[in-house]
Amino acid sequence: MAIQKKDREFRLTKISYVDFKLLEMDRVLTGLFERLEHSGYPSVFRDKRELTVQQFVEDICDAKEKFIGFEDHKDIVERWVETHLMDIVNRGRPNQAVAGPRPLHGYTYRFRNPKHSRDYGAAQHLYQMLHHARANSGNHAIEHLKSFFFDGFNKVTRELEGSALTDIETATLLHFLSQRKDTANTKEGGDRHPPMCIGSADLMADDVQRLLLYRDFMPRAVMVEYLKVLLSFHLGLYHLRLLKLVPAWERLKKADPLCSTANCPVQPRNLIDPQGDCPYKLGLFVDLTGNAESPAALRAEQSADSYIRRIPTFIRSYFVARKLDEFGEALLSRGKLAYPGTKSLPLDKVFALLDHPFNEEREKYFNGRLDGLQESLKDDAGQLDAATSLLLKLGLDDFDTYIEILVAQRGEFHRKYLIQCFDAILQKNKAGALMAQPRSRNAPRRFVLDSRLLEVLLQIAVLQVSDGGYRTGEMRIDALLRFLRERYGLYIDQLPPGDGFGAPSIEDRQALRQNLQAFTTRLREIGFYRDLSDAYVTQTVVPRYTINPQASEVGA
Repeated sequence: MAIQKKDREFRLTKISYVDFKLLEMDRVLTGLFERLEHSGYPSVFRDKRELTVQQFVEDICDAKEKFIGFEDHKDIVERWVETHLMDIVNRGRPNQAVAGPRPLHGYTYRFRNPKHSRDYGAAQHLYQMLHHARANSGNHAIEHLKSFFFDGFNKVTRELEGSALTDIETATLLHFLSQRKDTANTKEGGDRHPPMCIGSADLMADDVQRLLLYRDFMPRAVMVEYLKVLLSFHLGLYHLRLLKLVPAWERLKKADPLCSTANCPVQPRNLIDPQGDCPYKLGLFVDLTGNAESPAALRAEQSADSYIRRIPTFIRSYFVARKLDEFGEALLSRGKLAYPGTKSLPLDKVFALLDHPFNEEREKYFNGRLDGLQESLKDDAGQLDAATSLLLKLGLDDFDTYIEILVAQRGEFHRKYLIQCFDAILQKNKAGALMAQPRSRNAPRRFVLDSRLLEVLLQIAVLQVSDGGYRTGEMRIDALLRFLRERYGLYIDQLPPGDGFGAPSIEDRQALRQNLQAFTTRLREIGFYRDLSDAYVTQTVVPRYTINPQASEVGA
């Protein structure tokens, strides 16, 4: 027999909206567009038909007044639509289908096929992180994202703005806006749980606003790619931090008081130590050499392994939180627990159900759940498997026994999908990657800093806070290294304290020097590095674009 659905349930949106699956960031960005358009809600389409490449091609060729000469080269148009305009699932196979257009404009979400374009909750997670960021910075970021992604189309006249600078791909997609309409689906997807780590939300909101200062200085397609890389990066950092946070709150049997909105020490605008004394800082040693056999790469493998090893503990704590949440709902429905102002318990109150006042009720509730779980696990002969039988003999209380059996039965399943999810949001082996893995069987993963991601972070790093907003300025290499280390937890010329490392050895120091040399070489390759002499203080990062405070209204 199989475990019943109520016992298998794992996802808890109060911790993360993400359903841990293999994500595709193009589809996440497309899903975010509808959230931006409908103030956090998903959309529902009036037109239920599935869109195909052939439909797009026919519509383009039929619009002869706008796409002059396209109908004479239909085969070329079809290849262009399929390779440059559309996100295709199962490409080249008999079941090939359109997931949706590339996320070049906000309204591309109207042309997606929902069943092929699932974002597994990541779009909602990103929106809610921005929505809850402190000092209203996230809502400002939402407005600036809407302004950027949805520009070029007048909602009243339903025509392209004459002054809009759009590429041919975006202009083609905007042509079809009148053909498909949608409305906000207010019946679902509107829950607004605050992020478990409010500091991560603040940091992402600040970075989004900083990056959007460049919208008038670079091609639209480049900015879209930058934003996709940045959002994926922050999604990855948030969930790496959860590997520390969730088990810590379980041990405390409550939320860490330092994680409250009022007490969180993270201050993104601080130039020095923006994360303050947060006890859950990340420490990722990233390889810049690009050589999986280099000493630096071996230490980046060690760094990645220290986080991967946290996953089993995280899964257990996540199960604890999910099942306590179900227990809390039962108490609320029976009137044995009251919490005004909400239909369900906030996350900090969920973990408080582990404390002594709830011991008796908790054991009663999970005694019944444990009995049901045992029945579902019995084979045709009425026998339990060896692992479950052994756990029942350990003498644990009913709640702990129930959790341990769930972890034994489902832990490896969730571990596999969690690793797949981390691979996806850390863009493993892709442009913008924070993680790499050789393609040989069972090769270890390692943290890296891909050139595309480095370029995005550099654009943010060279922005300096001034009285009137932000301005770009040169930055010394040592200041840049400190910026990456203190703001994001990315270590290049040092080993992160803890997180799998001790005091550096002579071999470690040699690897760090090699990694630093590779870092400066990478900066030179992407055009940000200036070296006036061998003196360390003359090695600087030079901004690619010049921004003064008067032009930086986004960050003001």
